[in-house]
Amino acid sequence: MNRIEIINGANLNLLGQREKDIYGERDFLTFLEELRKKYPQVQIDYFQSNVEGELVNELQESKADAIIINAGGYTHTSVVLRDAISSIETPVVEVHISNIFAREEFRHHSLIAPACKGSIIGFGLKSYEIALNYFLL
Repeated sequence: MNRIEIINGANLNLLGQREKDIYGERDFLTFLEELRKKYPQVQIDYFQSNVEGELVNELQESKADAIIINAGGYTHTSVVLRDAISSIETPVVEVHISNIFAREEFRHHSLIAPACKGSIIGFGLKSYEIALNYFLL
């Protein structure tokens, strides 16, 4: 894998600012730079949007060899994201910073999980690195 894209959904632009007890104190862009330095052999692209249709467009237009997606709240509601993941040949791994099964019941079901290679849930920002390592095996 030479090129991996991380796609983050709604409200993930507020990491480090919102609900720090759940999502931690680090902002994503700082974490991303650390990840890029740790894995210089991989081009790590990044896209974030609060708009569902933009996430669909990015999935369909991505040139990456693999995609790591944290769809945020769209995980539990978006049939169109599930369909977009199903419609592309690029392998996708779903990640979540928090343990969605330890939270509100409506978060216990992921509509996108069946379309993904797998899901990594509840390891904070480390979830992204675990997904990245899966693709590097």
